[in-house]
Amino acid sequence: MSDVPTLCCFTSEDSHYSIKGAAAVTGIGTDNCFNIPTDSKGRMIPEALEMQIIKTKKQGMHPFFVSATAGTTVYGAWDPLHQIADICERHHLWFHVDAAWGGGLLLSPEHRHCLAGIERANSVTWNPHKLMGALLQCSACFIRQDGLLFQTNQMSADYLFQQDKPYDVSFDTGDKAMQCGRHNDIFKLWLMWRSKGMEGYRRQINHLMDLTSYFTARIKETEGYELVVNPPEFLNICFWYVPPSLRHLDPAEKKARLEKIAPKIKAKMMERGTTMVGYQPDKQRPNFFRMIISNQAITRQDLDFLIQEIVDIGRTM
Repeated sequence: MSDVPTLCCFTSEDSHYSIKGAAAVTGIGTDNCFNIPTDSKGRMIPEALEMQIIKTKKQGMHPFFVSATAGTTVYGAWDPLHQIADICERHHLWFHVDAAWGGGLLLSPEHRHCLAGIERANSVTWNPHKLMGALLQCSACFIRQDGLLFQTNQMSADYLFQQDKPYDVSFDTGDKAMQCGRHNDIFKLWLMWRSKGMEGYRRQINHLMDLTSYFTARIKETEGYELVVNPPEFLNICFWYVPPSLRHLDPAEKKARLEKIAPKIKAKMMERGTTMVGYQPDKQRPNFFRMIISNQAITRQDLDFLIQEIVDIGRTM
């Protein structure tokens, strides 16, 4: 790295931690991976991104990479890909889209508009083991420039990758990645896709989106529930349940006591052995539930049960 300028990269403050992890592993350093502010729905603010890029240039750094997120981990937010792509083109930066969670939505003609602009990316990551339900692990990385992975990672180990084999040596993919031996992730995806087909995946994904709309409508009409992001951007429904004992408190005291409610309700649900839903704080917000609807076996009855289970437990708090 001594012959390389001080590189820096950019991602949203709500992006996956792996982006900073990659900055550490490559030697760029986590301090040179800048978190860009997000709006109230968790989407990267393009104007803030461009301001930070300009600022780092003035400081003598060398911006080279922007990671946008298509379906953030907490809120399921969609960064504005077209606007970020425009900025990357203006400043000659690599435009990456982390579609690990949201990429499966491309298989739904009705919902793929959420990823508008992804076709402009230099690279895209996608995890079929998330939305599409493939077995762990099943990850894909797409690079627009043909042959770039081979040019970047090739070590030319002739004891493994002989060039005089009596078949097309381009099938020797081991020299395209840092790992040599690894699972063939794509085979799992291929088998699933052959089984379900495009129409099968379309129905599966649309069903999950419909369940999200149903769950959102139900908690809106149920006393005590409050949405964190209204309406949800994706399959992530973030909400509070406010027990009757807290509903008439002043805002400051209500917020302080609400912080402890989600962990207590989750603990009770696990004691009962009925269900398990994640919770977490975010910025200045107290702990809230983060419901992810991704299992294709979920029914409306399951969601109705969860809503009532939380109400029943919350009455005692």
